[in-house]
Amino acid sequence: MHPLLFTKDNAGCEQLMAALEECHAKGFIWKAAGMCNDAKQQLTECLRAERLKNQSLNRNSVQDKRSKIRQKWKEIDENS
Repeated sequence: MHPLLFTKDNAGCEQLMAALEECHAKGFIWKAAGMCNDAKQQLTECLRAERLKNQSLNRNSVQDKRSKIRQKWKEIDENS
């Protein structure tokens, strides 16, 4: 199914996680009949959006760190 679903990491999808858990709590036959598929698909889309947002933030922070390191090395090379 999904990786560990922590609401602190995926706060935007908390309602969808609860809806999927409620659907799964209705029993095996309910799940086997495909009654939870819509909730699962919505959760998958929400988690993907959250992951893409986090990747973008991480990528930007790494680029900032790299530019600072390059600047420091440039200063070191100029002063040598």
